[in-house]
Amino acid sequence: MSVKITRNAAKVIKRELDKEENKGMALKVFVTHAHGDHAHYGLDLVKPSETDTVVPTDKEIDVVIDLNEPFLSGVKIDYLYFPEEGFVITNPSQGNHGDH
Repeated sequence: MSVKITRNAAKVIKRELDKEENKGMALKVFVTHAHGDHAHYGLDLVKPSETDTVVPTDKEIDVVIDLNEPFLSGVKIDYLYFPEEGFVITNPSQGNHGDH
């Protein structure tokens, strides 16, 4: 199971994780809605439990995921500044290249 975080997304995520009120928290990516051959995703900060699966990334950010959700394998988290500022989560390995 792999998770890719872009440089832009890592900067924003690390800024949030470094806040005092978020100490001990980890980033969680999850499927909000799946239909057909693709899914829509969400992000949250959570305190990982012993039963959570935590996946390390090359950006030194641990991500909590559900191993039983196939749409999470190969997920990519990006942060765009244009045309709208915010996170964009896709899964190119599952044929999902963005919301419709």
